[in-house]
Amino acid sequence: MKKIPVTTDDRPKEECGVFGISTPHGDGVAELSFFGLFALQHRGQEAAGIAVSDGSRVRLHKDEGLVSNIFTPEVLAPLSGYHAIGHTRYSTTGSNAHRNIQPFVIETMHGPLAVAHNGNIVNASALREELLHRGFGLTATSDTEVIALMLAAAGGRTWQERLERTLPAWKGAFSLVLLAADEVIAVRDPWGFRPLSVGRLPHGGWTVASETCALATLGCTDIDEVRPGEIVTLRGAEIDRIQALTPSGQPARCTFEFVYFSRPDSFWDGQNVHHVRQRLGRELAIESAIDADVVIPVPDSSIPAAIGYSAESGIPHNDGLIKNRYIGRTFIEPTQDMRERGVALKFNALRENLEGKRVVMIDDSLVRGTTAGPLVKLVRDAGATEVHLRITCPPITHACHFGVDMGHDGDLMASRLSVEEMEAHIGADSLAFLSLDGMMRAVGQSEGYCNACFTGEYPIAVHEAQAKLSFEGAIA
Repeated sequence: MKKIPVTTDDRPKEECGVFGISTPHGDGVAELSFFGLFALQHRGQEAAGIAVSDGSRVRLHKDEGLVSNIFTPEVLAPLSGYHAIGHTRYSTTGSNAHRNIQPFVIETMHGPLAVAHNGNIVNASALREELLHRGFGLTATSDTEVIALMLAAAGGRTWQERLERTLPAWKGAFSLVLLAADEVIAVRDPWGFRPLSVGRLPHGGWTVASETCALATLGCTDIDEVRPGEIVTLRGAEIDRIQALTPSGQPARCTFEFVYFSRPDSFWDGQNVHHVRQRLGRELAIESAIDADVVIPVPDSSIPAAIGYSAESGIPHNDGLIKNRYIGRTFIEPTQDMRERGVALKFNALRENLEGKRVVMIDDSLVRGTTAGPLVKLVRDAGATEVHLRITCPPITHACHFGVDMGHDGDLMASRLSVEEMEAHIGADSLAFLSLDGMMRAVGQSEGYCNACFTGEYPIAVHEAQAKLSFEGAIA
């Protein structure tokens, strides 16, 4: 019987995390990259990699698994150099096969080049076909390999020039880091879909990362967002910033960074994520009040929202679910009984805080609906007399084509069922979602964000967008 991964989480998958560092002295570059990736582990748990340059040669180590398991002291020791990039992976284009682990490293007539990418190029299939017709051999099924080969083939005296010439062809979301022999280059798409920030290292040099939490971990100062369409080049103590592409007239920052993806201590679009999540909870309490005895979060990302809901509603906040943070990826026989046990592997209910009480359970999202029902049952079995589920974003009705794995439209529960039908399916006493207006009030701006997964209004035409595994058939 075929084994499958147990379903313990129904949230959208965390895209990827990218990291880059350049120092004038080369002290501990691999170790600092390890710390940076460790801070970005929440953005991808399938695989990770680090590429380091000593000024002429690029050394690479990448593997499947968590950052802490892959990069032992023995692995880090030979990764010496002055410049490095790293990546934590969750596959959004291409499978999680070993050949798709980043960074990608290629040898070119201009010297070595390593590439790591967070996002999704929606016209990658067409670009890949163009490369094949030009005689390039592609071995992976990721859009990042397409990016690397296009850069290698571009004309220009420097990697910055090649990047500037290539950028206009890429449609979609990309926060990208490149490693050449003597520099690290970061670039962000003109819509600003995915976060990317740069900061000054305390002992000289610069670093760039998907989230500010990684920069804070390294003690960085002068932290600033890489602007949409901007190229940032790091060479030891030097930094060069140029506006390569005109920012889109209407930015399209991903709202889900606030709702779920980003770590609570990160800043996104100038705002602390934890504080925005508390405001999401407050707005939810205003819109969807209910008589209850206790407010509990589905840990961990919903904790700030539960605090906000409690503060606004006056209903006490407490822990009701304890999360096993060490479950990893568990494979089970595909029987219905074992599927139902999946949530119990990840969560345990605190009966003492739930028994005999009317419970408001706060969660950040409801995607396929595969875990909400078991969670409601878990709380009810612990003695709760009522379970009211409150979601801190609107119903997700459309797939994301810009670097988030939510499945296809038909996989999404809210695209097939009404709220009342979802409520009955899950078994909750009531179910309510935060409205789009309420979510944007919490964010503090009504414009400049991508809400396509809620509205179907994509900021870029997605008729060319490929499915996650659309490249797989071309690779034997």
